[in-house]
Amino acid sequence: MNLAGIAVGLAAAFLAALPVAAQAQDTAKIVRIGRLSPLSEETAAPQSEAFRRGLRDLGWVEGKNYTIESLFARGKPERLPALAAELVQRRVDIMLVGSSPGTLAVKNATRTIPVVMVTTGDPVADGLVESLARPGGNVTGVTTLAQGLNAKRMQLLKETVPGMTRMAVLTNPGDSYAAAFAKEREQIARALGVKIQVLEASAPSIFEQAFAAAAGERAQALSVLSGIVFQTHRQTIVELAASRRLPSINPERAFVEAGGLMYYGASLSDMYRHVAAHVDKILKGAKPADLPAEQPTKFELVINLKTARQLGLKIPQSVLLRADQLIE
Repeated sequence: MNLAGIAVGLAAAFLAALPVAAQAQDTAKIVRIGRLSPLSEETAAPQSEAFRRGLRDLGWVEGKNYTIESLFARGKPERLPALAAELVQRRVDIMLVGSSPGTLAVKNATRTIPVVMVTTGDPVADGLVESLARPGGNVTGVTTLAQGLNAKRMQLLKETVPGMTRMAVLTNPGDSYAAAFAKEREQIARALGVKIQVLEASAPSIFEQAFAAAAGERAQALSVLSGIVFQTHRQTIVELAASRRLPSINPERAFVEAGGLMYYGASLSDMYRHVAAHVDKILKGAKPADLPAEQPTKFELVINLKTARQLGLKIPQSVLLRADQLIE
């Protein structure tokens, strides 16, 4: 073969190799995951670690083929839109977002970046997805539909406090959870045969006033609804409930670990570990619109027996037998 032929052959070989080289370069790309949490870094740490464990189980190595860029609202929901916009400006490849308000902020900020949510709200009612089976946009993930758990939690609380006729419910009027509860309040009250007193508190500065109102109405127990403010300041809520000698059922396990009486629901850490599979599928080419928003299949009942003793409350055997964990 003459020199001209050799040159042509080398050029052809080089051009043919370009797609392979480009593919290899793309495979080696470090994916940037934007993490938006309504909580503080410290409070959200268990969920963040659970998500990382989920990715490790799927073969992802942090620093090698992915990084996480995290922003935290530190219990101030009003900061979420600005933080969502910042993540969009950073041009992350995908977003992991906690809470319905956080997901809504991100959805308003971008319709193109894939969003994977972990929320206890109702993503359909909140306008985050078209349906759980077919989300239809750039958002999918995992939800517990906590509103649907309110009746179950309050039933457990009534069983735990025999003879109870008056129950207080702590709500944040600015949360969608409060609006959803308002629709089912009367039905729950009739089914349980109790009078429900709604305590509205949108900030820690109002907590004391809300608990004083509960004492004024002689509430015999307390149900705390889900909410960013409540989760951020759960220690204050637990201490106020103890000072008023109110047995409580709470929206997160962390409340019981902090001294609250009871928790019933799905583990947030399990949800964050599970949602890593959604992130994995999307990064491998799946579209959020086609990935069903899933619900947990496992729920747990956790009871703090030390708190029960401090309240002078004897937990009925029928409730103890259903507990997944008893904290001594």
